[in-house]
Amino acid sequence: MATLDKMAPAGLMQHRRWEDIASMILGAMIIVSPLWFRQTDMTTMMATTAVIGAAIVVLSGLEQIFLRRWEEILSLFCGIWMMVQPFVFAYGAPLRSWHIGLGAAVALLAILELWQDRNRNLEA
Repeated sequence: MATLDKMAPAGLMQHRRWEDIASMILGAMIIVSPLWFRQTDMTTMMATTAVIGAAIVVLSGLEQIFLRRWEEILSLFCGIWMMVQPFVFAYGAPLRSWHIGLGAAVALLAILELWQDRNRNLEA
């Protein structure tokens, strides 16, 4: 009886470099997003957004060099935080939707990477 791993296309089961590059681009978009929407009045939100975006960029860069589970788990938490942050800091509609969408994309990429690497012997 075939398992799901044998039935799935080979490309879906491998950790791809484009996923890390896409996460880096999403992290950079998160960093500059408050400036796009001219949200310069909330310094705490801007600082938090910059830190989370930078963390996503750094973690994604590290994943290209050293493939570790903890990097993907932290990326997942950063994506989840970006989806929750608009409600914590209570800011407006265009930036709120943008951060929820970017956070969801980061979280989904992290889940995909965790799923692809689930059977690999990686350091935790």
